[in-house]
Amino acid sequence: MVPGQALMAMIYAAGHVSGAHFDPAVTVAFAVARKLPLLHVPMYVLSQLFGSTLASLTLRVLLKDQRDDVLPMLTQYSSTSTTHLEAIVWEFIITFILIFTICGVASDDRANNGLCGVAIGGALSFNILIAGQITGASMNPARSLGPAVVSGVYKNQWVYVVAPILGAMAASLIYNLLRSPTLEKSKRDSRSTIYNDLYLEPDV
Repeated sequence: MVPGQALMAMIYAAGHVSGAHFDPAVTVAFAVARKLPLLHVPMYVLSQLFGSTLASLTLRVLLKDQRDDVLPMLTQYSSTSTTHLEAIVWEFIITFILIFTICGVASDDRANNGLCGVAIGGALSFNILIAGQITGASMNPARSLGPAVVSGVYKNQWVYVVAPILGAMAASLIYNLLRSPTLEKSKRDSRSTIYNDLYLEPDV
């Protein structure tokens, strides 16, 4: 439950500043839905990768007296019990659930944005409870690549890049298809706690 609560806290802490993108899959999903300018995508993704790597390196330093200090942070799956295809499908599905939730509560004009952190944190915790013992429940390429870079273990990391991004893109596209037409929304809406102008009519 801790990752969900941590994400919820950070959404309320940074959502009104940057939209609370901590996941390249989220950034790609918003770019695909034209809620984020394409020019901002590299900046977001590089920041996410740098943050994940720096966090992993910090933990490695703090836990230097413990054996294999970084390895528990790696998202891996056992090739003897889980095939590559199964891992891809799991990561696709749980990322789809997470991004679909984000699209519904954080980007839809009709949503109660004040509770978006609770909903998103809950979706993350739900996914971890279901798939955590199978794939590590990454749903986030940066979350997986940071520990991999610090530990030097890159086995199967491509799964944690490809599957979440595909799941995020699918969720964003499908939500846009299901979204009902609404009236034009003002660019200044004080009701939203994570409202950000980046999500409105990007120039690119």
